[in-house]
Amino acid sequence: MNFALPDSGTFSLLLLPLLVFVARIIDVSIGTLRIIFVSRSLKGWAAVLGFFESLIWVLAIGQVMQNLTNVMTYIAFALGFATGNYIGVLIEERIALGNLIVRIITRKDAVALSEHLWKAGYGVTNLRARGEKGPVQVIFTVCRRRNVQDVLKMVKHFNPRAFYTIEDVRFVQDNLPVNVRRRGIVSRLALRNRK
Repeated sequence: MNFALPDSGTFSLLLLPLLVFVARIIDVSIGTLRIIFVSRSLKGWAAVLGFFESLIWVLAIGQVMQNLTNVMTYIAFALGFATGNYIGVLIEERIALGNLIVRIITRKDAVALSEHLWKAGYGVTNLRARGEKGPVQVIFTVCRRRNVQDVLKMVKHFNPRAFYTIEDVRFVQDNLPVNVRRRGIVSRLALRNRK
């Protein structure tokens, strides 16, 4: 069986831009993950990803520089960069690394919500405070990024009008009796039983 190689015109007009496009998607997606790993202090993974990111980038830019008269490689390079950013964020959302702090501010009594979060395995700190319109309660809870939707479902179940903010947490000292890594299955079952 003989495979015919594409002629140089087809290669430079179609295949080379496609290869540059794919290389940029991979390189920028890896770069997005590398930045996230650096922010999470995952130095080893960040270093490994940095090696492959730079290697792929050098290969892609090398092809662009060798074919300066081929405008399609420029477009492929830029499109690959844009697409790689998008795909990198999608991948990061899927793996959901790290912890978040959810800050809930409510004018309603928050005892039931606090207890429900405790029973679901989340650490909770509940404070009394004063807002613009009077007394409020502030609840702080730390959860895994993959569990934040479970926490928000509980908040909306107990108080749909509660104000909340979510922030990244770089480090959690996990020596408390409550494990912030627990999955939210307990919370889903408890919510179902309350209805």
